[in-house]
Amino acid sequence: MPKGQVLVAITAVLCALLSVGCTRAVDGRAVSIYDDPFRVAGLPTTGGPNGPRPGVADSSLTASNGDGGEVDALALNAIEDIQTYWESVFGTEFHGETFDPVTTLISWDARAPRNSAVEFCKETTYHLVNAAYCRSDNSIGWDRAMLLPTMSETFGPMSVVMVLAHEYGHAIQTMAKMVTKKTPVLVKEQQADCFAGAFMRHVAEGKSKHFTINTSDGLNSVLAATVSIRDSDPDDPESVHGSAFERVTAVQIGFTDGARGCKGIDEDEIESRRGNLPQSFSGDQGRGEYPITQSNLVELSKALQAILPVQQSPSYDYSGSQVECDDGAVTDPVTYCPTKNVIATDVPGLAERGSADDSDDGPLPVKVSGDYNGYVLFISRYTLAVQRSNGQALTGAKTGLRAACLSGVVTGKLAEPGRPVSQGDIQLSAGDLDEAVSGLLTDGLAASDAEGNTVPSGFSRVDAFRAGVLNGATTCESRYS
Repeated sequence: MPKGQVLVAITAVLCALLSVGCTRAVDGRAVSIYDDPFRVAGLPTTGGPNGPRPGVADSSLTASNGDGGEVDALALNAIEDIQTYWESVFGTEFHGETFDPVTTLISWDARAPRNSAVEFCKETTYHLVNAAYCRSDNSIGWDRAMLLPTMSETFGPMSVVMVLAHEYGHAIQTMAKMVTKKTPVLVKEQQADCFAGAFMRHVAEGKSKHFTINTSDGLNSVLAATVSIRDSDPDDPESVHGSAFERVTAVQIGFTDGARGCKGIDEDEIESRRGNLPQSFSGDQGRGEYPITQSNLVELSKALQAILPVQQSPSYDYSGSQVECDDGAVTDPVTYCPTKNVIATDVPGLAERGSADDSDDGPLPVKVSGDYNGYVLFISRYTLAVQRSNGQALTGAKTGLRAACLSGVVTGKLAEPGRPVSQGDIQLSAGDLDEAVSGLLTDGLAASDAEGNTVPSGFSRVDAFRAGVLNGATTCESRYS
């Protein structure tokens, strides 16, 4: 966040544009799926079981070169359930097209010696740490030794199901004739993410034979897995899957609107969604990282007043986040006290929250760290002052989701070119959105009310932030009023 200046492998459509999926009928009356903040895209927020259902017999499907072990059993159970889902809905979603089940499944050990490697999609599986769909022979393959176990150990077994649902999504787009050789890879990948989201809703509705997922920490972990396999360097020519923000957006479209929402994802839709959002580190010497200091927070406060002006601007205390407050709680490292209309900040603590943690930069980092994970929290406390100015409640689930949504509004505006320096010498950079999404999934503090309480669904927190970035303040008010 700098000053204003100069082979198909593993590696959102707005409701108004789609005109589908954003309401549910209740007693003949259209009711927004956002009316109840404790629901997740219309489903109840649930805890409890998450993963393989106990006592259910394994699939009868087999994989060529498999070892009959737990990982292959997990993958085959996933393929069976994914295939059963698509077989049941394909004819309805894609009129006139024929469902062609994926019957060729291949498993391999990426650690095996070269002479033990097999061929997948005309390539050797020697050191191939991957999962993929092969269009040339309608097959799906996976590395059972490194990729899938690492996914499962890091994010839980449902992340493996998510990966394979993504790969099967490529099969679906091929069967439905949605893509050609000329279709950009980015479009293919985000469509597949969307189809995976549609299947995950099927699981969340309790309709999967082998699996169950709750809509709180279970769904949070699946989204975190999606974040971990984002394109971390937008300037890398191999970056073809999309940022974490884009990938999560695609999953949420599928989860909310089903396959019909995925049909709307094409090159034009992705470009319209990107808008002015930064897509490159070019010219950014800090590669998106901008130290969190008092002087930079002062610049951000100027931008906040310009973007979301309030008649009674809050005062700022940079000596710490501990403040005596009759109608709010300390939300370290940044606190908003409604009575005093003050934003109190522990600057070193916020800087620590926004520090880039290279120690978690493994093959599948659990969290995307960086400066904007700190800046967005500061922004969210200002949005509480905005809500105070609007006479809105400052506690409760909708307060927190409004905070996330309005933080998204600010985030989108910080990306707009031509903002005068007098309105804050600070701007959005590539990678900032991913850091915000990761923070919202991890602890959700940027989606909390004046007492630090937030909804348990990371999906809902990210969805609110995403709505603000893409739709603007009007959507925040209509959704969370």
